[in-house]
This record gives sequence, C-alpha cells and structure tokens, in this order.
Amino acid sequence: MTAPATTTDPTAPTGGRGVASLYAGNSRAVMARGWRATRSSNWMIVVSGFFEPIFYLLSMGIGLGALVGEVATAGGDVSYAAFIAPALLAVAAMNGAIYDSTWNVFFKMNFAKLYEGMLATSLGPLDVALGEISLALLRGAFYASGFLVVMQALGLNLSWWALLALPAVLLIAFGFASLGMAITSYMKTFQQMDWINFVLLPMFLLSATFFPITVYPQAVQWIIQAMPLWHGVELVRGLTTGAVHWGLLWHVLYYAVMIVVGVVFTTKRLRALFLD
Repeated sequence: MTAPATTTDPTAPTGGRGVASLYAGNSRAVMARGWRATRSSNWMIVVSGFFEPIFYLLSMGIGLGALVGEVATAGGDVSYAAFIAPALLAVAAMNGAIYDSTWNVFFKMNFAKLYEGMLATSLGPLDVALGEISLALLRGAFYASGFLVVMQALGLNLSWWALLALPAVLLIAFGFASLGMAITSYMKTFQQMDWINFVLLPMFLLSATFFPITVYPQAVQWIIQAMPLWHGVELVRGLTTGAVHWGLLWHVLYYAVMIVVGVVFTTKRLRALFLD
C-alpha cells in the first residue's frame, strides 16, 4: 500500500528553525501596508511632528541665540543657532523613528493583533521587523530631510561635509527604530510605555543639544556619552560645522551595533511571541 499524497500550502509558515522560517524576502509588503495606513488615517499627526524641531530652532537658536552669542566647538566658534541646529537634526531623526517603532508597534502588537495575522502567512518575523523598522526609518528621514533644508536656507550648514548629514541621520533613525521596536516588544501596558518618554526627554535635554557637554561633571559626562543620542549629535555636528576627523567613525560604529542588536532582538521576540 502507498501512503496518500499530501500537499503543502506554500503560504503556510514552516515553523522550522532555518533561515526560511525567519525571512521570506517580502518585508516591503509590511512597509507598504503601513504606509497606506498612515497615508489614509493619521498623516496629519506625522506631518505635525515635522515642525517641532523647527520651532525649537527658531525660539532657541534665533531668539535666545541673540543673547548667547558664539559657542566653541571642535570646528571653531559658531553661532548658537549653528550649534544647536545639528543637534535638533539628530533629534528630528530620533523622534520620527522612535514614535513609529514604539507607540505604533505597541498598538499593532497588543490591540490590533496585526503581527499574528502577518505571521500566519508566508511572512517571517524578520520580514515584519525589517518592514516596520523601514517604515519608522522613512518617517525619521522625512523629518530630518525637511529640517536639513531649513538649516540650509538659514545658512546653518557651515561646511560641504553637511552633504553627509543626510546619510548620517538615516543611520541615526535606523538605530533608534531598531532598538525602539525591540524594547516595545517587551511592553504590555500603557504605563510601561511611559518609560520610553521618561528616558527620551532627559536624553534630549542633556545630550549636548543646547549646551556643550563640558558643563557637566566628569561622571555625568560618561553617562551621557553612553547614550545613543549624544553619538548622533556629535556625528551630525561634526559634519555640519566641518569638524571632520577619524573619531566620528566611532559614532558610526555605535549605531551599526545598535542596528544589529535591535534587529536581532526584535526578530527573536516576534518569533517567541507568535510562532513558538
């Protein structure tokens, strides 16, 4: 006797441990779905976030800057507006990426149950992770690109190296999006999500955004230098002021590690939550 022939649904998840069970090569479908949802429902919220760093620049850099005068940097003395503008550019990339990869992901994961449906198809957890991170990266790139144009219009890009500021902020957005989604995968309540803002606010205020890091005691400087935003601020500020040196590559390496850690942890968490 011969066993009856069986057929396998090609769209069903394999459930195995190989690469095929993690990645189907279709993360663009996840990104496209998220983009359509954003465009049709909450595009106004996305656009409004573009103006926040511009208001900070106009009020602090242009307004308060008239009283502060020049600030010493590695590239020489610059106006206060030119000092805080690259920091706000890094903040714009961070905010655009982190909001999409935290609150939006939290809702999709715990209320819409969207990822359960996605992972019931041929999509793997790495497809979902890369798709959502890419969507957050797109939002961060939108904020940062617009702000970079404003900086150019105000004459705050002091060097041709500022052309590399755009890929630099994409790297920053990628890093925050990856780590943000990984952290959000552990969150279960809105109260836990508040911890993200609890960390972001002091990081925004203290990471040499509005004044040099040297105003702090040495022990505090070490803590700030361990935070990701400080590396982004230093990288972008070095490019826009022309203070380019080999040490900037350490900031690039910091974000490269951040991206790898975020993607790996996000993929493992999605698999553990919805497949294992």
